[in-house]
Amino acid sequence: MDEVAYTDIEGLNARAGELGPWGPERQVTQEMINRFADLTGDHQWIHVDVERAKAESPFGGPVAHGFLSLSLLPSLAGQAELRVTGFANVANYGAEKLRFMAPVPAGAMVHARTRLVRAEAKARGTLVTSEVELAVVGAPRPSLIYMMQALYMGA
Repeated sequence: MDEVAYTDIEGLNARAGELGPWGPERQVTQEMINRFADLTGDHQWIHVDVERAKAESPFGGPVAHGFLSLSLLPSLAGQAELRVTGFANVANYGAEKLRFMAPVPAGAMVHARTRLVRAEAKARGTLVTSEVELAVVGAPRPSLIYMMQALYMGA
């Protein structure tokens, strides 16, 4: 694994490129979907009414909330080929892009992979933009694409 200091903008940008390997797999269960619905108050039938979703959904059954899939990314992150070092803390800066491309059916196994897009100097540190894909294992296209931004800061 390569290490690059958060202050080395050129070094970070030199590592921008292809998506890395897929990370660990995780099953998205109906129980997880139901608990997420309880937490958020989003009890739309396409997520929580199994029988109705089987009968009426274009997906043939219940699907995970898009934001549930997004919230799984920290536990699905692929093995990073690059480690950013030397920072005191890192803050979630926001999203440049978020697209929900395909459903995640209840019971599906999902995994994710990441690539560094760019790094840029900011007054408070280094803003790193990464692209993350989450996909159902074996699916032809990702379920979501997330361009996340993190601000790495010194002491």
